[in-house]
Amino acid sequence: MDDLIRNDATPIIRTDFTDNATWKKIKREVVAKNFMGFSANVHFFDDPQYDGVSGQGLLQSFPDLDAYGCIFVADAMAMTAEEHPVLVLDPFNPEGKTFRVIPSEVWAVENNLSLANMDYNEFADAADPDGIFRGFK
Repeated sequence: MDDLIRNDATPIIRTDFTDNATWKKIKREVVAKNFMGFSANVHFFDDPQYDGVSGQGLLQSFPDLDAYGCIFVADAMAMTAEEHPVLVLDPFNPEGKTFRVIPSEVWAVENNLSLANMDYNEFADAADPDGIFRGFK
């Protein structure tokens, strides 16, 4: 976990290891540039030691994660749901509101939170009723 706090890229931590093909798909979609040329500055953590660890468990166990504007978690829902929405956690408010983001919109969340252009709650509030952020409409 030390690598998480030494890297300037926002972490995406894989906590479900049931489907390698889906994980590869999520990674491709996350790093793809959008039509404006923006892409997410992320670092993928693909270590089985995190298998089954909840997002809250990650935040509680590793308080140094608050060096980031957010933490992304590729959990069981990300691996199994049709749109593969990754969990987004607020390291400054571990017990607060969570939301999910489709891989193609990770750039928007990561870019804006890492630069403090927007805050976590703006994205959480912009999520659809199912709790998934699919971009601003």
